[in-house]
Amino acid sequence: MKYILDTNTLSFAMKGDPAVSERLLSLSRTDVLLPQPVVADIEYGLARLPTSRRRERLIQRFHLFLSEMGRAPWTDEVSQAFGKTKANLERRGLPIEDLDVAIAAHALAVGATLVTDNLEHMNRVPGLLVENWRLRPAGVDLAT
Repeated sequence: MKYILDTNTLSFAMKGDPAVSERLLSLSRTDVLLPQPVVADIEYGLARLPTSRRRERLIQRFHLFLSEMGRAPWTDEVSQAFGKTKANLERRGLPIEDLDVAIAAHALAVGATLVTDNLEHMNRVPGLLVENWRLRPAGVDLAT
């Protein structure tokens, strides 16, 4: 199974969230991809931070993730999925931000599950498979 990480999931991984980190480490590198809009969004977030040790640590972690993870490129199929998804959401009166549509379109185009903490918006996208790695599955104790 292929996974596409949303911006918030990559951010949690960069900050060392235990549940997200554990799940990432359990998968093959080839099974988890970063779409270009997520890379751009993280770059923007880092650029907005004031110069500090925290910012430098996050930049280093981001570069580590970039060196270890594959990308989901923006293809014609992604553009088609973007257009159809955005139009569908607008017709239904359930629009979401363009960057979120773009990230969802990447997952749809490559047949991947989107890993996100933003289930409220991403569950609006028809046909999109979503998971939240921060949520504890029923009956699973992450402390053991």
